[in-house]
Amino acid sequence: MIRLESFVSGRWVAGAGRLATLVNPATEEGIAETSSEGVDFGDALAHGRAAGAALRALTFADRAGVLKAMAKVLHTHREELLDLAQRNGGNTRGDAKFDVDGAIGTLSAYAVTGEQLGARVGDRTFLLDGDAIQLARNPRFVGQHIYTTRPGVAVHINAFNFPAWGTFEKVAVAILAGVPVITKPATATALVTWRAVRLLVESGCMPVGALQLVCGSTGNLLSLLGPQDHLAFTGSNATGSALRSSPGFAQNAVRVAVEADSLNAAVCGPDIEIGGEAWSTLLRNVVQDMTQKTGQKCTAVRRVFLPASHAGAFEEALVDALSGVVVGDPTTDGVTMGPVSTSSQLRDARAGISLLAEGNRVVTGGPAALDGKNAPAGKGYYVRPTVISGANSHTHDLEVFGPCVSLLPYDGTAAGAASAIGAGKGSLVSSFYADDRAWIGEVIAGAAPWLGRMLICGSKVADMATPPGMVLPSMIHGGPGRAGGGEELGGERGLLFYMQKTAVAGDRVVLGKIFGTGE
Repeated sequence: MIRLESFVSGRWVAGAGRLATLVNPATEEGIAETSSEGVDFGDALAHGRAAGAALRALTFADRAGVLKAMAKVLHTHREELLDLAQRNGGNTRGDAKFDVDGAIGTLSAYAVTGEQLGARVGDRTFLLDGDAIQLARNPRFVGQHIYTTRPGVAVHINAFNFPAWGTFEKVAVAILAGVPVITKPATATALVTWRAVRLLVESGCMPVGALQLVCGSTGNLLSLLGPQDHLAFTGSNATGSALRSSPGFAQNAVRVAVEADSLNAAVCGPDIEIGGEAWSTLLRNVVQDMTQKTGQKCTAVRRVFLPASHAGAFEEALVDALSGVVVGDPTTDGVTMGPVSTSSQLRDARAGISLLAEGNRVVTGGPAALDGKNAPAGKGYYVRPTVISGANSHTHDLEVFGPCVSLLPYDGTAAGAASAIGAGKGSLVSSFYADDRAWIGEVIAGAAPWLGRMLICGSKVADMATPPGMVLPSMIHGGPGRAGGGEELGGERGLLFYMQKTAVAGDRVVLGKIFGTGE
């Protein structure tokens, strides 16, 4: 069995004490073990903070070169990482590609962002926010807002569902901003992250101390964070809220970004043609979000709002599309959806489906146990693709993190659609399928405050629009309210979480020379 070590303070450390076991969720066979007991987290933080000076001294173009080299290493070992993702994550090969290629692609995208930034600002290692502002009658006295990199460490706590992409989308942004990282994957699916970091360390492509890895518990790490440190957390809203309100974080004003559970939605506009381009894209996106990664995506559609004129036809088409889904061991030919990743996810998904079904109609699927194709009888964490028609007290509060969606009526108006979105109390993303410009404009105005991202899919862009569940490095990833209030990615915007905005007032000529504005 593989022993996963942590990489801290420049060395690999095998934890002591009781070991956690990682399993293949398709068979429940143990494949790796790990512990972080005995890791000196204070020393790890000191190591990262000391390393930060060298990373901050690099230009944006230099940091971009580091990210490009990291992407190259992971791409070289892509097949190995895909295999590990299937074994430890319950992924089909397509799901594994979504994760691993997403990591490589995001590193590459931020390398390009860094190159473009470097071309614009040259050797300057800070950013300007707007133009100089005249502060007195004499135009020589001005103010300029700047962003400088904070001299702390970024601690990243990642969810179980994307051990590659979830890790490196955060790492890419932090390193380009000039901040060293301590990353902590979810223990149950840490195999891919561990192997990727090991490959990167062995390649020598990263500055010393730029990336550390914790496999296992974070111990007292979070209690040691200070006022220049950062925490980026992906997980439950309850845990995110607890972290934000912890006395140490509040006292030290530790900067926290949270991406939490999210009741995302898809809304069918009353004007789209049944069977048309936008309709077909809506159906395809819902099926993909239900089955890709076995529905274990923070951006997956959980609620589908339908006007009465479209409800029956969509339900019939969705059931027909899901009838072709084959659930089983994802390494088996013909299997199109694997298991959920952990035993706790299996328990929670089945319990959640039961709650959502109370008083409603189960169109297909349900919480009953399921044996997966080519899996040992009674083994594996398999869940039936489930469609529920109707709402109850749980529909807008409970996210089933698995292959489950609720079909819900609404009155077809833009105001009704916006209200339906808001019932989820804040989401990462929702998608709207319509061509009526007035309806779309009203929906944007009403729904945008509840969303981090919106997809407006009309007939003319249906064949080119990215699915709502796909997170792009150039667009922000996060959402208000129960979605956590975080804001990651977004190209250069993502760097600002790791930087301090400061207003500098002084002599226009002197500041112009320093800031390179040509004054």
